[in-house]
Formats: sequence, C-alpha cells, structure tokens
Amino acid sequence: MVLLSDLSELLKLTDPEEKFSISHASWENYETLLHKLGDSPWYRVSYLDGVIELLSPSCRHERSKKNISFLLECYLQEKQIPYYPLGSTTFRQEAKSGGLEPDESYCIHTEKDFPDLAIEVVVTSGGINKLEIYRRLSVKEVWFFKNSQFEVHRLLYGNYVQITGSQLLPYLDLTVLAQYAIADEPLKAVREFREKIRGMDG
Repeated sequence: MVLLSDLSELLKLTDPEEKFSISHASWENYETLLHKLGDSPWYRVSYLDGVIELLSPSCRHERSKKNISFLLECYLQEKQIPYYPLGSTTFRQEAKSGGLEPDESYCIHTEKDFPDLAIEVVVTSGGINKLEIYRRLSVKEVWFFKNSQFEVHRLLYGNYVQITGSQLLPYLDLTVLAQYAIADEPLKAVREFREKIRGMDG
C-alpha cells in the first residue's frame, strides 16, 4: 500500500505513464488529494469504494486525447449539434462512493451536471473499474480508445452494454474518427476529416 505522505516522491521517480493505487482510502482522503493536486494536468485521479488510483499520462496518451477532442468537436460543429465540452472535470458523488476525471467529456444538446459522453484513452491496461464509476454517475456513453479503435459502452437499464456505434451520435463513423485520431499530422487530419464529414449522412 502506498502512503499519502510517500506518494509525491514515488510519482517523481517513475515513468510518466504509470498508475498508483491507495487502498483503504476514505472519501475525505480522496477530497484532500484532489485539493492538494488542484487543477494539475499531470494526474488523473479516480476513486471507487475506498481505492484511489492516480494515472500519470504519457505524451502518447495526451496526444491521442487532444486529437480525438479536436476531431469530435469538428464533427459537432459541422453538423451543428449543440455541445458543452467539460474536458477532464472531476465528477464525483460521495453517496455512490465514486469519482473520476475523464480524458474528455461532453454534454450533448443541453448542459447538465454530469456528461452524456466520456472518453477514455487506454494506453496501459488494468487498474480501477472506471466503467463502474461511470455507471454510478449515470453517464450515458463511455468510449474507450485503445489499440487505435473505439469501444463504445451504452448505459441501458442501469448497466453498460457494448455496442458497435454511438447512439448519442449515430451518424458519426467511429472507424473513420479513429483513423484520423492516430494520424501523424493533426492539422492535416482535421482538414481532411472536415471534408469527409461534409459528405456524411446525418
């Protein structure tokens, strides 16, 4: 078990794409850690049933996250779909013993307390069950981007079901989005993607 007092030193000594877990942590420990880290872009903090997990994302992780957000917002703008970007806002509910910070998140059509869509870039496997946290927060869709493709989970009757495409954005081809998300030149990718979306239905 990692002690809170040792955590900052441990983070400095390890690879940036690392996960650290703290067991038997109270909600107060979680809130205290969030307060100490403030709006630091260097860590993502998750909490579930007494376990705190910190992720220190790599450059590859952050590059994919930003590429996806640029492309998705390009699609929403071109299709004139109202959206409210919430980024990596901390979403939490003490009564449900869960909280996290998505890589990207959005409310679609109307602004709400919790996002309709959360996006997670997966570089290292394992760790805390983020899908369970999202379930407790009633997030409608969660997209995991791993191995250069999207895996979509839709909340139906209180549980997530993996589906082949987004129900929030049914006309968005996620295979095409994934192809441009891993492109070497982000500016060129956004320009080409914009032209492609203009030819899409919906």
